[in-house]
Order: sequence, then C-alpha cells, then structure tokens
Amino acid sequence: MAQSPIKSNRNTPVSRCHAMSRKGGKIWSRLVLAGLMVLGGCASIGNPDGGPYDETPPVFVGSTPARGALNVKDGKVTLSFDEYVKLEKASEKIVVSPPQVQQPIIKTSGKKITVSIEDSLKENTTYTIDFNDAIVDNNEGNPLGNFAFAFSTGEVIDTLAVSGTVLDAQNLEPVQGMLVGLHEELDDSAFTTLPFVRVSRTDAEGRFTIRGIAPGSYRAYALKDMNQNFRFDQKAEAIGWLDSLVVPRTEVRMEPDTTWIDSLTIDTIRILPVTHYLPEDLVLLTFTEEPTFRYLVKNERTALNKFTLIFSTPSDTLPLIEPLNFPQGDSAYIVEANPRNDTITYWMRDTLVYYQDTLSMCLTYMATDTLGLLSPRTDTLRLVPKKTRAKQLAEEAKKRKEEEKELEKRLKRGDSTVVKKQDPVLPVKVNGGSSMDLNAVVTITVNEPLASYNDSALHLVRKVDTLWVDEPFVFRRQKAKLMTYELLAEWRPEEEYKLTLDSAAFTGIYGLSSKKTDTNLRFNSLEKYSSFVLTLLGPINQQAGKQAGGQLIAQLVDKSDKLIRQAVVDDDGRAEFYFVKPATYYVRLLADDNGNGVWDTGLWDDRRRAERVFYYGKAIEMRENWDYSEEWDPLAKPIERQKPDDLKKNKKEKRERKSKNQQREEQKRKKQKKK
Repeated sequence: MAQSPIKSNRNTPVSRCHAMSRKGGKIWSRLVLAGLMVLGGCASIGNPDGGPYDETPPVFVGSTPARGALNVKDGKVTLSFDEYVKLEKASEKIVVSPPQVQQPIIKTSGKKITVSIEDSLKENTTYTIDFNDAIVDNNEGNPLGNFAFAFSTGEVIDTLAVSGTVLDAQNLEPVQGMLVGLHEELDDSAFTTLPFVRVSRTDAEGRFTIRGIAPGSYRAYALKDMNQNFRFDQKAEAIGWLDSLVVPRTEVRMEPDTTWIDSLTIDTIRILPVTHYLPEDLVLLTFTEEPTFRYLVKNERTALNKFTLIFSTPSDTLPLIEPLNFPQGDSAYIVEANPRNDTITYWMRDTLVYYQDTLSMCLTYMATDTLGLLSPRTDTLRLVPKKTRAKQLAEEAKKRKEEEKELEKRLKRGDSTVVKKQDPVLPVKVNGGSSMDLNAVVTITVNEPLASYNDSALHLVRKVDTLWVDEPFVFRRQKAKLMTYELLAEWRPEEEYKLTLDSAAFTGIYGLSSKKTDTNLRFNSLEKYSSFVLTLLGPINQQAGKQAGGQLIAQLVDKSDKLIRQAVVDDDGRAEFYFVKPATYYVRLLADDNGNGVWDTGLWDDRRRAERVFYYGKAIEMRENWDYSEEWDPLAKPIERQKPDDLKKNKKEKRERKSKNQQREEQKRKKQKKK
C-alpha cells in the first residue's frame, strides 16, 4: 500500500497486510460479482440494473525503479496499478520537483504509467513526481488522490514534507491547480527572479503536499503560473504568500490501528507510532492584482450622438479632448463616467455635429510608459459610427415607402381609417408594481441625458379609504448615474400609491419630452419579511477593518454565494438587516480596510494583502414574520474551515456522484418490488 508522506506506519507488517487485503478484497469482490451475474443470467433474461457506481480508486502495486530508490541514473519511471488507468488533465495536475525546464513526457498504457524526465538529472537530488488526483480508473474515473512517487540520484533521499490549503482570498473558495512552491532563498525578490526549489499543485479541495524537502528554512508561495517558468512575472497571475518562515519537521504520535475480520467485525486494535510531517496546516490566500498598466483599450461610436472611451485601469481624472472638426469646450457634449473613470461616454449635444460621419479629435490621457510610470499621452482619434447618417436616412425612407404601400393596400380594400401618427416622445421607465418591497427604491430611468425636469409635474398620492391623499417625497438623481433618478418617500406596508408624471415632466437634450404616465405602487405587508441582527464577538472589531477610514461590512449571500444585502457593523459590533425576504442565507464578513464598500485585491510590490473575508459556518433559514439574531466570533475557527460546504463549488461533483448512486439504488428497489 502506498505510504502517505504525511502519516506513515513505517511499512509495519500490519500496513503491508492492509495493502494485500485491499487488493485481494477488490479482486475477490469482482470474482463474486462476475459469478452472481452468470447465475442471474441463468435464471432470467432482462436488462441489467447496473448496480451502484464503483467508487474505489486504483491501487499502486509496484514500479521501476522502486519507490524511494537511491542512486538512480535514468530519468524514466514506470508505475504499475491493479487495474486499467488513465490520466485526467495531466499537464495541469502533475508536477515534478525540482521544477523542470522541459516538460516530462507522461504516457499511460493499460495498467501502467510511464514518466520520462527530459532534463538531465541533478546529482544528489531527491526527485518527486506529484500526480495530485490525475490518476483515475478507466471506467468510473475514481481518482487516486494525494499520490506521489520519489527517488534520489544520491545516497540519501529527502523525506520531509509540508501540507496545507490554498483559498481564494475573495470568497475562501478552495483553488484547484494552483502551484505551491518553496524558496530556500529567503529574500522576497526570489519570488520574481528565481524558480522554486520544490513544488506541488493543489487538488480539487485546494489541498497540497510538497514532498522531498531537505531540512532547513523556506519561504512559501502560491502561484497561478501562466507561462510555466515557476516565478511571478505577470500581473495576471494569481499569487499568495506566507509572512512566516516554513521549517519542515516530523513528529511521532501514538495512534490506533484497526484490523477488521469483515466490514462489521473488528479483529484487533493496536496502538502504533505514526510519523506526521509538519507543518500540515499552512493556509495561503490568493488574489490577482488589479491591472496597473494603463492604456486606451477601445474607442467606439455605437450611435451617431455618442462615443465611448474604455481604459484598462481606473483614473482620478478624465482625459482631455481637443476637437479637430467640431466645436471646442465642455458645452459640446455631456460626460457620463462610471465611478472608476475607466469607461466614459460622451453625448454630443449638436445634431449638426454628430450627423458627421467622422468625429476627429486629439485625446490626451495618463498612460503607462516603457518605464512603468504614468505620463501624458496624446492620440489622434477618428470615430465613425456603426450606422452613418446616410444609412439612417435610407432606412427611414425605406420605412416610409413600406408604410405608404400598406396604406394603398388598405385603401384598395376600402379601409379609409386614418391612422394618426404619434409624435416622438422621450421614453421613461418607472419601476413599480403591486408587490413592492418596503425597502425598495422607486427609480425613474430615461434613455438620454436630461436637459431639464419639472418637480411640480411629479405627483405622488396615497389611497386612504376611497380618497387619494398627496404624499411628500424627495426626487433626485442617483449617485454616479447620469440617467437614473430616484423617488424617496415613507412607504407604508399594504398601502397603495400612485405616481403621476405629467406630460413634459422630463425633456431630453435632443428636444424630446416625456408623455403623461401613471404608475401604481403597492407595498408588501410586514408579515412577509424577516429581520436579522448579527453581533460580532471577540477581538475582530479591533483587528479587522479598523484602519484609518476602514470598516466591517456584514453581508447576506444566497446558496450561490451571491451578495444579496449588506450592512455596516456599528461601533457595538452589530449589523442590522430589516425587510429581509424569507429564504436560506449565509453570512459573510468583509474587513473593508479602505472603507470603499467593496472587496479590494492586494499588491505584491507593496506587500499588501487582499482585504480579509470571513464566513459564518452555517445556513440561516429565514421565515416570514420571524426575527433572527446570531452571535459570531469570526476569529474562533480557522479560516480554511469557515466556508460552508454547500457554498463550495468543488463539493457539487461529489454530491452529483452520490445522487447517481442513490438513483440507482432507488431504481433497483422499485424493480424488486415489481417482481
């Protein structure tokens, strides 16, 4: 039986017996199954029910050279297993230590796997081939997890190992396929200039084990190595690191070892010394840096009357535009910029200007130069719309002809009804309805910037008995939204409102005005909601999110880990949620160090980590008209054990496999009942 580098019985007779029992039990079970199928075939003819899925992984039975061999001179390794095997995502999962310049050649043939190391073998070096969970059986795809093979080119084989978990810093999701490496060079610059000395990859649960380590002190790093050079040299590569040094060591613990007569009967229980390889609980939180190289990604003119500039990174300032064939000055257009100033739309005011097929301008903006510094850059842009004015006029003429033909057809049929043409109006959308949330914000959206709006043309009334009574309200433009406005009022549960917009309440910059509209609003009763109060315990209020301008934010997420609601934690450690729709929620906590209300990534050059995230470990089922409260110390449980399994993406495959087995068992029981 293959020894685990983390927990070993030192090849005691008991552990060898276990290996033989496992192999023999698997063969015997197959023989029995074959015999039963033959006997069943004699009794009746019918479709087989399939039976449950085989969930047993392949068993390693031998190799050339032997596992742990010394003085190996040939880089070719052949591994044998007890059944036909195949490799899944070999290039992503299998890693050789020390790292190889040329990729090893790995092949499967029946029950064998061959690995040919193409680089010249180094003298007096321990080599490990970490297969992760790439080896699976040929039929059901059951993985042989945590499997590695080691040999040495010298007289000694290094046997120390360290283990741990890699998590995504933003959501604590286990990260699969992440390279984890050690540097014996303790200066941070080694991460960007030198390849790792020992490496491994994470499995589906984010777990890793780095094997074949010599005694000493190391730095540990995680890297999504996109160019396979075993160093961090691209901003798009996800990274993580540990501040403390990693010192591999061993520890012997006395643990029970059980021998079974069968699946229900214990033969003997012996207390044996077991070697543990430490540390085995390293946790690396990874993130991908925000791009810092600033450039103009794209410029586009999606319509005649507007154009958009898209930049690679945010900016504190807007670019400068010098028109070459249209009037100078801010009055020529209205600027619509997102909060990051990386996507900016310019709405042209003058129809005579934007009817031009080409808008020419000089654009000056801050861009990253060859030295990696921000400096002014000027580009000349010539913007052409997707649909020119000539094409637009042609389409309008074609539409008029079609309308005239339709009119002629109706007149020939004797239909002389005059269809009055509607004057063009400014479209206005009001979000309303008969089942509004009490905390909903009523918004009014237009499809072009407004030249003006008339407050007195908006009327909000509430139904009291049979009468409509005027209600006070506040009308304003939403923050960072150019064409969305909000109407705020004291909404009462189970009461009806009506919002009336008089004609010409809104006028756009192109002269169109809105028509009269009525929107009915009815708000839900209090009984349809839950309330939730979260109280944080422990030192979290002093340790997280309390930097200058920082804050703690409690978040409610759904079963897909999607953010539903969030609330700032007050000075007493409380976060309050009212008018919560009944559903299943999970609680997440964000240490918002810069106080901008969103999660921010880290930056290697400043050795700044991503903002911390914590998960409350269980679901909260909220029902109608219930008040809930929970107390939670986010630092009480290790970070790698906080995220509930129901939210982890890698757990879905296991649940699906289990579900298939349950379905087969259910089908089998139904067939037996029919018989």
